[in-house]
Amino acid sequence: MNDKTHGSKTSLEASVSSVSDGEFKDHTVRRLKSRHLQLIGIGGSIGTALFLQIGFVLPHGGPGSLLIAFIFWSTVVMALNNCLTEMVTWIPVSSPFVRFADRFVDEALGFCSGLNFYIFLAILVPFEITAFNLMLNFWTDKVPIAAVITFVLLCYLLLNIFAVRFYGESEYWLAIGKVILAIGLLFFTFITMLGGNPHHDRFGFRNWDSSKVEGTPFVEYYHTGSTGRFMGFLSCLIQASFTVCGPEYLSMTAGEAEHPRRNLPRTYKGIFIRLSTFFVLGALCVGILLPYTDPNLQLALSNPKPGAGSSPYVIAMQNLDISGLPHVVNVLIMLSVFSAGNSYVFCASRTLYGMALERKMPRFLTKCTGSGVPIYCVLLTIAISLLAFLGVSNDSSKVLGWFVSLVTASQVLNYAFIAFTYLRFYAALQTKGVDRRSLPYTGWLQPFCAYYSLIFTAIMPWIIGYTVFLPGNWDTTTFVFSYLVLFLMPVIFVVWKLLHKTKFKRVEDITLFDDERRVIDAYEEALIIPSQTPLKKVFNVFLG
Repeated sequence: MNDKTHGSKTSLEASVSSVSDGEFKDHTVRRLKSRHLQLIGIGGSIGTALFLQIGFVLPHGGPGSLLIAFIFWSTVVMALNNCLTEMVTWIPVSSPFVRFADRFVDEALGFCSGLNFYIFLAILVPFEITAFNLMLNFWTDKVPIAAVITFVLLCYLLLNIFAVRFYGESEYWLAIGKVILAIGLLFFTFITMLGGNPHHDRFGFRNWDSSKVEGTPFVEYYHTGSTGRFMGFLSCLIQASFTVCGPEYLSMTAGEAEHPRRNLPRTYKGIFIRLSTFFVLGALCVGILLPYTDPNLQLALSNPKPGAGSSPYVIAMQNLDISGLPHVVNVLIMLSVFSAGNSYVFCASRTLYGMALERKMPRFLTKCTGSGVPIYCVLLTIAISLLAFLGVSNDSSKVLGWFVSLVTASQVLNYAFIAFTYLRFYAALQTKGVDRRSLPYTGWLQPFCAYYSLIFTAIMPWIIGYTVFLPGNWDTTTFVFSYLVLFLMPVIFVVWKLLHKTKFKRVEDITLFDDERRVIDAYEEALIIPSQTPLKKVFNVFLG
């Protein structure tokens, strides 16, 4: 690349996102490369839930219900991914789906969507920090909890505040550790089920056989018969709705992705492979390795062991008398937990930044450092993460439960916002005569996918805490944590709408970020696309 071209690219990097929206400008910088995007997509979606909590509902529904629940919810997330890909790859701006709700639906919905997603992400940071401390306790409890929390928060601050390229590089290598762990556990399951274990026990699908394990593969929960089996499935589905995720985290990188219209579609397509490989096969593996009646797994529900001792994979290793490997798994789970928290800090700060650009938050939050980092958004997110210090005076497992209850409904509600926003985007394209085939990515089976994901994501938040309504099961704390966001969001929507006198946008009045798209067009036209080596092509096929 000659100096002239290089200088042009650098200038565009600095200004590609600097489209004025009134007096609020986006000053983030496009420095996330294709390989960063591919691994950030994994880093944000694979965390504590996949390696630890996925087994907690096995005693409720059994292996059959667990697998079907994860397959079903993966189809919902894939349909949602289809919606996001089409919008974000054409309009790759900072905090995209939050700003889409603002421009395509109603400014009040944009505020609700952004606030809901920000709270969700910001609370997940102390959730992961608390889990990190539990991982450390697998070896020792001598390290003060406050010291662990301070160390992790300092690492997140350093990785996110100096330059986005450090975040991209750190997340790239941390996500590779997650991939190694996830694939390694799949191979572990396959090898041990065929007899490759110290007991030389070819157990295969024994835990799915009702003649060997009574009540499997569809377990009754709370009630007997078909009602009980359906409730067992609901319990597994609720866990799946918290565990299976991914496209929303990748979307948050859109404003800082290099050559977004080339790299983002390819990375979004890889989400299908990740959903099927890591989540669906992960659910299958847990049902193969352990019977739902395993006493250690039951104990993990009522009295979780420190660290990976609560992981179904480590429980299986202990049952098979495999030594050494649990320590390796614990190290990789710690890296997974750390990486997930790192992703949440990045995505939360960019969500807040996007809201500030749309005048939904104070103006000072739009300030970026010279390297394009929204400094005050990162600092505020780190400040909220100080909630992790609740673990100093409370049991860590109890604190984890508080955080999970608070954010599960928020995640699914965010998906409903995205699906509804896409329907407005789809209608606007038709009204303005934009041929969807001209977009960088054309979603398949639209608008069916949007309606499909909208229906189920609108229903799911209301059944997340359904057990409190069963006879003798009422618990005020569980009810508040499960449903607070569902009652809070409509109130916030109405208050914002009344105070700012916003209107539901007519389809013909919807603007499609014309100024932003023109700047991105100019940026991409000036880029020189490097040729790919055969190894990179193979790498991209698997990771998107």
